[in-house]
Amino acid sequence: MRAGAPRRVAACGVAGLVLLAAGLALLLVLPGVLREQVAKNVRIQPDSMFFNLWKDLPVPFYFSVYIFEVLNPKEVFDGKKPAVEQRGPYVFREYREKKNITFHENGTVSFREYRRFHFQPERSNGTEEDYVVVPNILVLGAAVMLEDLQSPLQIAVSTAFSLFRQKAFMNRTVGELLWGYDDPLIKFLNTIRPGLMPFGDKFGLLVGMNNTDMGLFTVNTGANDISKVQMVDNWNGLKQVSYWNSKQCNGINGTAGELWPPFMTPSSPLEFYSPDACRSIKLQFRETGEYGGIPTYRYVAPKTLFANGTDYPPNEGFCPCRQSGIQNMSSCRLSLMRQQMTGAPLNVSVRLQLNLFIKRVPRIIQTGKISPVVLPLIWFEESGVLDGKLLNEFYTYLVMVPTVLGYLQYCAIGVGAVLLALMSFLWLRNKVGTS
Repeated sequence: MRAGAPRRVAACGVAGLVLLAAGLALLLVLPGVLREQVAKNVRIQPDSMFFNLWKDLPVPFYFSVYIFEVLNPKEVFDGKKPAVEQRGPYVFREYREKKNITFHENGTVSFREYRRFHFQPERSNGTEEDYVVVPNILVLGAAVMLEDLQSPLQIAVSTAFSLFRQKAFMNRTVGELLWGYDDPLIKFLNTIRPGLMPFGDKFGLLVGMNNTDMGLFTVNTGANDISKVQMVDNWNGLKQVSYWNSKQCNGINGTAGELWPPFMTPSSPLEFYSPDACRSIKLQFRETGEYGGIPTYRYVAPKTLFANGTDYPPNEGFCPCRQSGIQNMSSCRLSLMRQQMTGAPLNVSVRLQLNLFIKRVPRIIQTGKISPVVLPLIWFEESGVLDGKLLNEFYTYLVMVPTVLGYLQYCAIGVGAVLLALMSFLWLRNKVGTS
């Protein structure tokens, strides 16, 4: 046996053992380390990686509005079928910012999130000064709600409409229709009963949404239980709202709708409370996918979301309602792509259509001879996608680093096994050569 051969065999064996042990250690320990790091950084605390992402969403959100203009209002008033034309989109950039952030000793944090909308003319087909003919919701919506009142009261309501020159249809600018216009009837109602209309003397489909907050949310920080991070503890001090007719429908469930707990599986539905919809909304897993090279789970709104109580009994508490898909003037489509490990949404799209049921109410003359029909008012899409530097950071930490470490662990195991096999071969050869 040549001098130095035993040392080379021993060195080969030691190197093989070290590499094999390191590879196996990575194989066993790496998943736990990654989960621990994710759990540490998705907690809501000032020193976590996700804190600034949670506090001031850097994702550009756009709010696109399409309006259905009534082309034949006089004919509709006389009982004919409505003819409508879609106008838009009128696109707004949406900015969100959390303020009044207060941490509590029980592992929760309270905040108010403010929204601001800025018109984007380069993305829009029209301006906020465009005029559109639409139903007068105050008149036609109230008439249907009051159709079961006694005749004298209906006549009184009709007289009030006439006094304030209210008609079945109106010609308003897009800006007025969305963000509100001064209405003498609302001003009168607020005079005789202060606070009846919560947004002053204005009426608009989205009045109160711009430059306002969405209420006081209190959510779990994840400090005590990472599986509860982002989950709503209460909203405006409430565990339940009182808008609907059942405990289940009044529940405040899920998160605030921006982030979710990490490590959720496809079998876990995504649920959030929406102050705009006055209810909790549950999304269901549809399919796996990929966004920007990052594996995702895609969730969508189930068909039962706005089904009526006959088609889907758990929704009975949201009634009275009409056919499925129409509940409180709305039908909805949501889609969300969530990164499964962190719970962060990467691509979000929410579509909501507002409709109004109109009909003739005999003693309210402003309803004319209008035939019963569900008339579309507007539909809008709120969308946001993770892109640029932040998306690259997500890809690096969630895809590249785990992939490289995965390759390293298997390379270490493979090279270690080869070196051990080589050591065995050399040892056997030397043993045979000396016998």
